[in-house]
Amino acid sequence: MNLPQRLSPPVLWLQRHAQPLVAPGVCYGRSNLAADDNATTAAAVALQQAWRAEGLEPGEVWHSPLQRCEHLALNLQAIEPVFTLKPNPDLAEMDFGNWEGLRWDAIARAEMNAWTADFWNHAPGGGESLAAMMARVNRALTAARSQSQATGQPVLWLTHAGVAQCAHWLITRGERQPTAKDWPSVKLAYGEW
Repeated sequence: MNLPQRLSPPVLWLQRHAQPLVAPGVCYGRSNLAADDNATTAAAVALQQAWRAEGLEPGEVWHSPLQRCEHLALNLQAIEPVFTLKPNPDLAEMDFGNWEGLRWDAIARAEMNAWTADFWNHAPGGGESLAAMMARVNRALTAARSQSQATGQPVLWLTHAGVAQCAHWLITRGERQPTAKDWPSVKLAYGEW
């Protein structure tokens, strides 16, 4: 895989969606869940204010097609209509296959052990491997770098914790493959950027 060189700020701004409407402790990765309306609005307002405080002009907003991110994008555009929305499937959360909707503590220990033993290549729940997810996030990072160089403005992503972790890993550690003990590489709370 061709990994990007370290990106110099401010090439990318990345914001995680607000709290999804799901019980705590549930594996929901690629599940298309809504997020809390009030928290989504508050996250959009805070981001727009921070963006403007940096003297940045509204541009494209790349967002995961999952509704918790799309809703955040629509809220941001409602506040600042000149933002244009661009859904990007490369920014979707990891697909956990048949683990989706299960409580993490209900997933068989043997299945969890298989994933942690081959963290890079194993597809948890038969979904998506970390290697596959890193490849698509890398593709998005490469496109973001090109876009930022062309416009002179950072690219804004509205996405998920897993994508944030992959982007952080690729930017700070490059080609080194993570193991389970290395993960997560960064923690981003709901609504944070």
